[in-house]
Amino acid sequence: MTDMTRIDACFANLKAQGRGALVTFITAGDPSYDVGLEVLLALPDAGADVVELGMPFSDPMADGPAIQLASERALKAGQTMRKTLAMAASFREKHRDVPLVLMGYYNPIYHYGPEKFVLDAKAAGVDGLIVVDVPPEADDELCLPALAQGLNFIRLATPTTDDERLPVVLQNTSGFLYYVSMTGITGAGALDVSRVHENVARIKTQTDLPVVVGFGVKSADQVADIASGADGAVVGSAIVSEIEANLDERGVAREGLVDKVKTLISNLAQGVRS
Repeated sequence: MTDMTRIDACFANLKAQGRGALVTFITAGDPSYDVGLEVLLALPDAGADVVELGMPFSDPMADGPAIQLASERALKAGQTMRKTLAMAASFREKHRDVPLVLMGYYNPIYHYGPEKFVLDAKAAGVDGLIVVDVPPEADDELCLPALAQGLNFIRLATPTTDDERLPVVLQNTSGFLYYVSMTGITGAGALDVSRVHENVARIKTQTDLPVVVGFGVKSADQVADIASGADGAVVGSAIVSEIEANLDERGVAREGLVDKVKTLISNLAQGVRS
């Protein structure tokens, strides 16, 4: 890739401002298509710099209970890959410059058709992909076709990614590198910020890519702590849990759900803006 993408432009702009990015994650179609779309469209106005939209999957092995339940709710409500791409297109109509990343697992992409998926994602205005179960050894499968269409392909590094493995992970990675702050699943465990900063610094000796940190980031203070040593912080489970907390016993959105999520995002955004 040679052209600057929205993701590249976003991080360059934030670097010029001297601050990190707030990256937010929600699951597409949770708790329903219409409410999920309303939440998605509200995220940038509330303070999200980059938006990750989860592609629902019945077996999200790296995700904790909150995001697992979000996928279940979305699938039960009839969310499909086609609908997820339609949500992406609606997002792009409203937010022309905000980076949008699709995140999830390869199985739904495989069933949709990888070549068609890449083309349709690009047409919908998607900027990048995070597919957690496609390793660098399988770049021909999805990564290289995505790069050929101008999509960033974003990989994950973890605390167990040593200096021997890291160059393999970085190969063909673009946009940013997603550093998983701890071993285990999303939303679990406690952050060791000093250790995170050590690993981010180690990674940055091998790449000029922005490094954002996710898993376990739940508060504005944690966002601020993480962003002080990285290029951004990802918040997912806390947002998804806020959505769940504003559903009634039937799983239907209560009045004010979107406003509650916007308030949470605004508070989190203070971590990179104060």
